[in-house]
Amino acid sequence: MFLRFLFWFCLALAIVGWLLRGVVGRWLWSRRLQLASEALINDWQQVESNFLTAAAATGKPRGLAWKSSQFHDSALLCRDRATGDIYALVGITVSFEAVLGGGMEDVAAVSNLRCATALLEWRSDQWTTAGRVLFNMEPREAVEHYPQHLEAITELSLPSAAN
Repeated sequence: MFLRFLFWFCLALAIVGWLLRGVVGRWLWSRRLQLASEALINDWQQVESNFLTAAAATGKPRGLAWKSSQFHDSALLCRDRATGDIYALVGITVSFEAVLGGGMEDVAAVSNLRCATALLEWRSDQWTTAGRVLFNMEPREAVEHYPQHLEAITELSLPSAAN
């Protein structure tokens, strides 16, 4: 009799635990997304500055230096389907200038404005970046181009850009 009671008790406990895991997991995800959203808006000037510094330091595109940039007024928050990480994709318009000796001095298209998407990562409760850029894509196009990796969550309005 006692073993039967113990079996049913353990089974009920496992079911309740499984149900609570889903509820708590959704609540934790919602809280994490809220923190990421608030931090992106509140710390936007610092995030923007960090991105520009990191992007310029990558040396990409080869033979060009970042001359100026203009961030768009919204960010698309996305979830990495494999890891659950949160990313912010922000549209950016960039202009470059040729680096002396870089082989691009005589290319007329160097001064053309280019649209791109800046990639920001939410790590350890702060926005970080390696300066990664997806050229010739707006944020929604990036999600459509990488549907196996990215899932759009929400769009945020950003404070006016300083650049």
